Amino acid sequence: MERITVGTGPLTETDVVAVARHGAGVQLSPAATDAITASRAVVESLADDIEPHYGISTGFGALATKHIPLEQRAQLQRSLIRSHAAGSGPEVEREVVRALMLLRLSTLATGRTGIRLETATALAGLLDAGITPVVHEYGSLGCSGDLAPLAHVALALLGEGTAHGPTGELVFAADALSAHGIAPVQLREKEGLALINGTDGMLGQLLLACTDLDLLLRTADLTAAMSVEAMLGTAAVFAADLHALRPQVGQAVAAANMRALLTGSPIVASHAGPDCVYVQDAYSMRCAPQVAGAARDTLAHARTVAGYELASAVDNPVVTLDGRVESNGNFHGAPVGYVLDFLAIPAADVASMSERRTDRMLDVNRSRGLPPFLADDPGVDSGHMIAQYTQAALVSELKRLAAPASVDSIPSSAMQEDHVSMGWSAARKLRRSVDALTRVLAIELLTAARALDLRAPLQPGPATGAVVAALRHHVDGPGTDRFLAPEIEAAVGFVRSGAAVRAADSALSARLA
Repeated sequence: MERITVGTGPLTETDVVAVARHGAGVQLSPAATDAITASRAVVESLADDIEPHYGISTGFGALATKHIPLEQRAQLQRSLIRSHAAGSGPEVEREVVRALMLLRLSTLATGRTGIRLETATALAGLLDAGITPVVHEYGSLGCSGDLAPLAHVALALLGEGTAHGPTGELVFAADALSAHGIAPVQLREKEGLALINGTDGMLGQLLLACTDLDLLLRTADLTAAMSVEAMLGTAAVFAADLHALRPQVGQAVAAANMRALLTGSPIVASHAGPDCVYVQDAYSMRCAPQVAGAARDTLAHARTVAGYELASAVDNPVVTLDGRVESNGNFHGAPVGYVLDFLAIPAADVASMSERRTDRMLDVNRSRGLPPFLADDPGVDSGHMIAQYTQAALVSELKRLAAPASVDSIPSSAMQEDHVSMGWSAARKLRRSVDALTRVLAIELLTAARALDLRAPLQPGPATGAVVAALRHHVDGPGTDRFLAPEIEAAVGFVRSGAAVRAADSALSARLA
């Protein structure tokens, strides 16, 4: 099994995806164990201090002024976890829980939290064993961090609550720990806060979304190229010198992708001469690089913010490098919440443009010679008419999801936490946006492939033709109406797995060889 080493430095997006999505194991580095041990010694030195220290000898939140005697501090930590594990609603996805567990472990490994080594090791053990505590959809306000989701994870460390085992079975957390030789943790001073006071849930979902959107924007270039080709559009507008006049980084990448995908296309060549009667293509075709490019630039900004967060040690209070224990506000999720909301905007817009291209291919008045709705026998058959309805419904949902969550602060904890980020909510809706964009692009790909087949005897280019051929292993070509929902789902899987992009890349590589 692949194993990711968690040290005192930052993890990468690739590390998080490997553990969260692909089940890689984890281990703490020697430097991390040393840092954890050193910061714990600082906390231990303050435990008997007559001066109150937040999270060590006091209550929490609005109860932070209450001094807790030594004999009640273990109960304080247990009570913190039990009371904060107050989530509700459906379970969130396994990959989200594993991502937040890993990112919390990464913060613990910095040596800035005061956690005991045995507690951090137990959390690493959960990840390594594939034990996934049950975390619920609702409960986090994104400040102080993702308290409720992380508390459900911490509850499992105590041997309480429920979890999913390595094969997905739902079990009592105590039984899962016992089956893998992990002793339930008995929390001590400061440890409850260290386990729950972070932005790890929203950051984990941001990183997963960045990975997914990277693939989807490459897919958007592909589906746009297929649609341009199918509608007898021109590739001339994607020329490098034209895009150099507006030196947007992402736009140049998208235009280069579309040029490569359309190179060598007999369909494009068939109408490239002076006799072509089509003067200009519609914006949804001509401006595809500008929109997908701006989406790439937004993604790049989000990754910059994610990189800062990966290098952070988010907790309250923290153990500083010079041995102080200080309260702070780094748990506020605004930096992550903003970019989670930001990404939902281009996801909606890229999908909107994709739907417009699909609609154009289905409209006999605008499709430049394709049959109505790409039907085998129009009137008897409906072709892809209702597939576009599904796209339209998804695009409408994407527009609603693009409304920001991060502007909707709501006070809590008796007005002590009087401004919150709602970053978890932004993350949850971005996951729905990513799924909807995947489905919209899959329907465009399905439609464009059918339209390209209907251009026979003209043939698509090597790259787009390879994608059509690969799709045909899952979905048959044009014919009379069939049950369409399974074909849409097959196309969704084809896109989500990266198979569509891989087919195009393979053909492009073969041409350059």
